Amino acid sequence: MSRKAAVVALTALAPISWGSTYFVTTEFLPPDRPLFTGLMRALPAGLLLIALTRTLPKGAWWWKSAALGALNIGAFFPLLFLAAYRLPGGVAAVVGSVGPLFVVGLAALFLAERPTTRTLLSAVAAAFGVSLVVLKAGAAFDPVGVLAGLLSALSMSAGVVFTKRWGRPEGVGSLALTGWQLTAGGLVILPVALLVEGAPPALDGGHLAGYAYLAFGNTAVSYVLWFRGIERLSASSATLLGPLSPITAAVIGWAALGQALGPVQLLGMAIAFGATLAGQLGPRTAKAPEAAGEVESFDLPEGNPREASTEPAEGGARHDRG
Repeated sequence: MSRKAAVVALTALAPISWGSTYFVTTEFLPPDRPLFTGLMRALPAGLLLIALTRTLPKGAWWWKSAALGALNIGAFFPLLFLAAYRLPGGVAAVVGSVGPLFVVGLAALFLAERPTTRTLLSAVAAAFGVSLVVLKAGAAFDPVGVLAGLLSALSMSAGVVFTKRWGRPEGVGSLALTGWQLTAGGLVILPVALLVEGAPPALDGGHLAGYAYLAFGNTAVSYVLWFRGIERLSASSATLLGPLSPITAAVIGWAALGQALGPVQLLGMAIAFGATLAGQLGPRTAKAPEAAGEVESFDLPEGNPREASTEPAEGGARHDRG
């Protein structure tokens, strides 16, 4: 397996994991608590990663972490769960599938990534394929849910682009950077959740199990893989792995909930998966630490000399050379 294929495969585990979010939300979590759910997904995972790495931001990375946390977590999680609560089945997923198109536009503005015909066609084909998977007769389109889904896609798309633009500070690993963002995002959600939804709901064993899965497997581990992938792939290549999430959600719905997958849905899955593969055909943009003969440590605190610096030069931005 080539180095890039390995990076793509590891990064793909994140959206595959996120495909289970819809199932867990509707089957295990208390109803109508999107803000509390977003909080429980982000803050415990972020605090755990900070405790493991014992590393805090310095200088400009305080506000950069806050901004990235707000985009990737603080706004994205509540909007995502609001869409999941208000839209049936995987309909929220098809609304979010426009994310690659948002990324293509934002990457052109902020990363100088020139959109290629292949990238644009892949993004459109992915959205079309996802729509075939989840758009069925009788599917309801709640306007608030649709708007929440679109805004969540825009928020995460901006987070992807600025995560790519800013990289990470010298000597700081992916665990620490992920912990900063999850903690900052959770702190953004916390006061809003208390004001809008009030005190936390009573939780039973199923609720606690659902939140534990979302916080640690679905968030802490997945976001470490996701942010490392963004560092090593172009923004458009990374975001075109996103359709794996609704594909996974559809498979889980079929396997666990008995939801039908007819010929149209299977065709849509094939189109979306093909678009995902096509989106990985371009060159990698950032040289991974391993490519330079360095090995990134996941568990060492700040100051590890083996950590590679991915911080761009002052005023500069990494961009796709392809």
